[in-house]
Amino acid sequence: MQASQDHITTLAEQEKKYAHGGNIKKLAARAGCPSSELLDFSANINPLGPPPWLQQVIVNALDEVDRYPDPESAELTLAACQKHSVWPTECIAGNGASELISAITRLGGFKRAVIPVPCYVDYERSCLVAGLKTEQIPLDPQNGFAPDFDTLSSFLSASPALVFLAQPNNPTGTAFDPEDLKKIARAHPDSRFIVDESFADFIPNLERLTGKRPPNVITLLSLTKFYAIPGLRLGLAFASPDIIMELKNILPCWSVNLFAQKVGVRCILDEDYARKTIETTTRLREELVQGIAKIPGIRTLPAQANFMLCQVQRVGMDATGLIKHLLKNNIAVRHCDNFDGLDSTYFRIAVRTAEENNKFIDGLRSFTGMEVASSPKPKKTPALMIQGTCSNAGKSIITAAFCRIFLQDGYKVAPFKAQNMSLNSYVTDEGLEMGRAQVTQAAACKQTPDVRMNPVLIKPNSDTGSQIIVMGKPVGNMKVLDYVKYKPTAFEAVKNAYDSLSTDRDIMVIEGAGSPAEINLKQHDIVNMAMADYAEAKVIITGDIDRGGVFASLAGTMDLIDAHERKMVCGFLLNKFRGDASLLTPALDFTLDRTGKPVLGVIPHIDHLGLPDEDSVSFKQDLSKSGSKGKRSDCVDIVCIDLPRISNFTDLDALKGEPDVNLRIVDNPKDIGTPDAIIIPGSKSTLSDLAHIRESGLAQAVLDLKGKSAIIGICGGLQMLGQYVNDPDGIESQDGTAEGLGLLPLQTTLAQEKTLTRTSGTHGLSKMDVSGYEIHHGKTEPLMPTVRAMIVPKGSTGAVPISRVLGFGLKSGMIWGTYLHGIFDADGFRRWFIDSLRDKKGLPKLETIQTTFGMEDELDRLAKIVRENVDMKAVYNALGM
Repeated sequence: MQASQDHITTLAEQEKKYAHGGNIKKLAARAGCPSSELLDFSANINPLGPPPWLQQVIVNALDEVDRYPDPESAELTLAACQKHSVWPTECIAGNGASELISAITRLGGFKRAVIPVPCYVDYERSCLVAGLKTEQIPLDPQNGFAPDFDTLSSFLSASPALVFLAQPNNPTGTAFDPEDLKKIARAHPDSRFIVDESFADFIPNLERLTGKRPPNVITLLSLTKFYAIPGLRLGLAFASPDIIMELKNILPCWSVNLFAQKVGVRCILDEDYARKTIETTTRLREELVQGIAKIPGIRTLPAQANFMLCQVQRVGMDATGLIKHLLKNNIAVRHCDNFDGLDSTYFRIAVRTAEENNKFIDGLRSFTGMEVASSPKPKKTPALMIQGTCSNAGKSIITAAFCRIFLQDGYKVAPFKAQNMSLNSYVTDEGLEMGRAQVTQAAACKQTPDVRMNPVLIKPNSDTGSQIIVMGKPVGNMKVLDYVKYKPTAFEAVKNAYDSLSTDRDIMVIEGAGSPAEINLKQHDIVNMAMADYAEAKVIITGDIDRGGVFASLAGTMDLIDAHERKMVCGFLLNKFRGDASLLTPALDFTLDRTGKPVLGVIPHIDHLGLPDEDSVSFKQDLSKSGSKGKRSDCVDIVCIDLPRISNFTDLDALKGEPDVNLRIVDNPKDIGTPDAIIIPGSKSTLSDLAHIRESGLAQAVLDLKGKSAIIGICGGLQMLGQYVNDPDGIESQDGTAEGLGLLPLQTTLAQEKTLTRTSGTHGLSKMDVSGYEIHHGKTEPLMPTVRAMIVPKGSTGAVPISRVLGFGLKSGMIWGTYLHGIFDADGFRRWFIDSLRDKKGLPKLETIQTTFGMEDELDRLAKIVRENVDMKAVYNALGM
């Protein structure tokens, strides 16, 4: 019984002696926390985490999983040989460096091994398993644990041996001069030197022993640490061809699995990841050393890799109490009491992210009785972010729905979109410009539109350039590459706006843009996952099921985003569904199995939602599909001229909702017919769109309807109605002057200064009050007295200065234009305008207001539909509420 107990004791002692860091389950159990919440400083893994392409390589490799992997790992070893300039016969791959170490100890018939200590514990363990006698050479801590090659040489004089050296050393992090190793290797040709370069990739400009090595040197590499793939296990050995052949005969066949081989090849080729790793790790290590240096009683030894050896230097104290204290704070470090040559005062830490390193330093400070230096990171306001698989997936509307739902549930909520690309803008009471979609979302929150809700607005003015508006004010026109360079500055404005806006809110609802999986945009993203990361938001990805292919889009999006981004996703929404949602159950189950994320709701297609469209694509599609459904039989026919750079198309939303208006958008002169009214809408590029309607024949079609149809121009449309549009500063064109349609005797001169203002006016013919906002460059002036001021500022008496006139027109009222966006939003004026068209058409005037243009009822209807079809409990759980 005693012998059995002694055996158990021996096994327990061996287990402790040869223990490794990174045993997450055991450490988490000791800390009393889920493994996901443990900050593990005990394993020396790249703080950047795995390369972003890792999942895709694994997915692609699945096509070959039904075949045995290449037993030679030929593609992998060839890539390694090319990188390190050695012959293919000089390299072999193994299932991690540990497997190669174990095999090497069985080569050459050696009877003993010499191991300078402290060192990686597997050297000794592998030697003992192979039956080798081990001899240790204690390294001098006063000399930074550097190898003493003179002492080592004396150990080898009696008989040859295996010699293990790490470059840099683990756990001390110190490196040696490769020339010293080459010298001693040549002096002792019968001994064999194993140089473990598992962490050498972290040291910039280090001379490597993979290629230029004496024939009795074996160099080991571990890809698992540098590329943060310890779960795959992958190591390489470089040696003379005869040694490599011996290793091949010892190692089991297919020891390197398919996934490790495929990932290894990509790792070796990824120079950008390697460069970023070295830069980041060096910076983080230096910052960590500086932080620890301020804590009395804790010292760090000089290190060059992604880890460092530390020592507790307080009388009567070792690292045991510190480690226990850190574990209580969910922080695990590597106790070094099982390393020969070190005592219980030593512990080892990995270099992790800046935030995690600061938490570790705080743990040290609290252990030593110091005040925690870094104040706790302010808790972010709970945030839900709506992203999409594509543009026009319904992100804006769904964001508005959640805004109203949270408001109804008693929370103070605000919308946010970091960057909006739209020609449909809005002017705030302060004269600042923002995206119109965020105005709708602000209304859902019953908040006044605030430019902080959309700090960056991009207004395309050509196929390659845009006007960039930051915090409501233009900062310039930029080509795509210019804006990419400007994005870091824009992102600072975004973050400042978000922090300011979210401070006094209970919940933030953030809208993304396009898709988070746009590979060409991800590197400089400021609106999707980068914003979600900054806001610590929970992300819902929505897809438009009406388009088809939505499940492939959801799965593809999850495949293409990075691993840390996938963790932010809490689920999916299917939008615009038509039919019985129960039929989707198999697909929903599959999506959960495929992505690990649930579908949180299936939102039905909502007909006739009286809210502004999120972009011009939606607007045009909506008009093309609307037809006469739900309309009276005695409608007036209003045509909107389609412009390539149409802006502020929401000017027509109020007309679209009237029961006696058939509103059409026309891009072909053959389709124009003889409408009761023609509206030329706003344009971001008047001269370009003017040229387009001339070339397409639309301009002539409009001119042919003079006297038959009422013709109205809004903003850019007003400018087109005139005689000339001058551009002396080349804002839109280098041509200088272009002829307008000549329907009104007006001349417009474009100018650099942009007019941004909200105003109210009076329409002369109807005597009705109207209100809205102006967004335009330059001014428009009459050339002849036949044109009259059609709209003047409210309350004006007597003659109004030309600069203050809001609209011009003919006395008949058949042709007029205005700079006032939103003019049709006024219920009374809109009814007067429609009735005037009815009267000309011979239809009776309806006189009373038929619809009230407001969003409150529609926002409540939207919220009700979304609430009924979304698992709101799951949403609140994701937000921690």
